[in-house]
Amino acid sequence: MTITIRTHIAEAARKIDDLATAALTAELVCYPKPGLVSLRDSGSHTDMDAAAFIISIASLHGYFQDMANAGGQAANFRTLNEIGLCAERKMLKATRGVNTHRGAVFSLGLLAASAGYNVVRGHPCTSDWICGQVGTLWGADVLATQHQCYGTNGAAARARYGVQGARQHAADGFPTLRHAMLAMREGFDAGLDANWSGVQSFLTSVAILDDTNLLHRGGEEALAFAKQRARVVLDSGGALTSSGREQARALHSEFVAAWLSPGGSADMLALCYFLHGLEEAFGA
Repeated sequence: MTITIRTHIAEAARKIDDLATAALTAELVCYPKPGLVSLRDSGSHTDMDAAAFIISIASLHGYFQDMANAGGQAANFRTLNEIGLCAERKMLKATRGVNTHRGAVFSLGLLAASAGYNVVRGHPCTSDWICGQVGTLWGADVLATQHQCYGTNGAAARARYGVQGARQHAADGFPTLRHAMLAMREGFDAGLDANWSGVQSFLTSVAILDDTNLLHRGGEEALAFAKQRARVVLDSGGALTSSGREQARALHSEFVAAWLSPGGSADMLALCYFLHGLEEAFGA
């Protein structure tokens, strides 16, 4: 490998790391995200706030670079998993045990690895290709390590309600994420800024995702309520109309009152921001 190629790979990995941490910051800043932490309030949470998220994001700086480098070298999932578990421990230490970004460490890390794999080989950096490559390269091993999630709230919700979780979603090539990306593009194509395009994407995710965070907090009734209310806002135009934007703000108050927090959709939003940035930076 020539010095020029090594330099290219290193620069690409650093850029991927910057895009990933920027995506996590964009997710935090985006408002309204019904029930979730933002710079304005803590949503349906008493255990975390925006400051905790900022600390968490800082702790993850460099992690996505490591994942991109490993992906560029076609590392197996065992290697990626070890890098991810190390980053998770670092995050939890920084937040004093508060789970701010465990889901993002897993899913965004895999997308960063896929991005590294594809950039090094000159493959397309479209969101569909990056998502699909995760399943192709590491899907079987991702599912084989499902046992690592036992004991978590998400695992309990999956077992009780028979829904799929983040690992199945990744192994399948992120189907829900692809729908959420279409909604984000719809927002940008309509002239919306990054915030409201993100809101449109987030509402779309809430409307279709079997979010284990919602199931954990309120069971099937809470999940059905969240999906139905998100669809109502989308049917009114969502972020694309002034009426929809007002309804999205009101929905935040509804979710907080019901103590609902669609954390899975928060992860989807961060992933969408990352994929959008990736396409902008490396070309579709």
